[in-house]
Amino acid sequence: MKYMKTLKFSLLTFHLLFLFGSCETDEVYAPHNNNNISLEQLLRTYELWSVDINSTRGNGQTAFVEMAFTLSFINGNLYANNNLVGFGDRGNGYGIVVGAYDTGGIVLDVYHDIDGHQRFEVYQETATSIELYNPSNDTSYFLDGYQRSEFDYDDVFFENVDFFLQEYKTWEKTLTSTQGNDTNFDSENYLYFFNENNTNLFKSSEDEAIGNVDNIFWDYTGTYNVSAISASSDTKKLSLNYDFYDNDHFELSVINDELIRLFHPDSGKTYEFRGVNNVVFMKIQGDGKTTLNSGIIRSQKTKRKENIRAKKRSNLVTYFSKP
Repeated sequence: MKYMKTLKFSLLTFHLLFLFGSCETDEVYAPHNNNNISLEQLLRTYELWSVDINSTRGNGQTAFVEMAFTLSFINGNLYANNNLVGFGDRGNGYGIVVGAYDTGGIVLDVYHDIDGHQRFEVYQETATSIELYNPSNDTSYFLDGYQRSEFDYDDVFFENVDFFLQEYKTWEKTLTSTQGNDTNFDSENYLYFFNENNTNLFKSSEDEAIGNVDNIFWDYTGTYNVSAISASSDTKKLSLNYDFYDNDHFELSVINDELIRLFHPDSGKTYEFRGVNNVVFMKIQGDGKTTLNSGIIRSQKTKRKENIRAKKRSNLVTYFSKP
């Protein structure tokens, strides 16, 4: 009897410790034991994982995640769509190979061609979304799963036109309409869009017929902003906020991924610009080496929140629920 009482007390103590201990962990998507799959199977359930950059939590930075619009995990190879030029066409919609990966339990090890080894803990938020938690910088990224046939490449493109403008070293004016009133913008023949310290900036030049874009003299500088005109229109409002002059506002239309049209409502003038020297943010050279251009981190359009987490996550969960 004494032994039985001791056993009952021990079981009760273990049960209470388990209950209180479980309060220390974050709640994650609860899988069914008869429907479990591995992390590798979960990652390959969807052809594309769209990076919801605006949901990122924490103040750290994992460059290859923040530069990607989508990530794909295929047979140990990590694919990414980093550019909007060619978005949906490059790599049959997967983008390019940017590294390798391995999985074990809830751990995802990525061996990126530029960033090197990065380790994540993966948590299944819903049947179609996951969290990549990087414990080295206490930052969480949230990804939504899609099949290529259902993924709206065009919608992502038009939501990120401000980044698309940065994918060329310069935009060269190829057309000024004869209709409309003359404006100061008539003499501006080159535009350059870039991001610095999380601010969208532009430069403008009155140079003409420059063969080497590196030789362009930039006459004007300022900030720029791209915003929606209406929810149902692919035409955007482009505002050029000059440092020392009045601002200019245009209706921006993308003709294709190397030609844009700017309509100036105040004057009735229309301009067209052609992209020169596409900046492929990460590419494979002829010698097989991977190179990376600078200025590729996507800025978060919402205020980044602190990554408030429980003291620890359960390290016993080594399975996921099949979507």
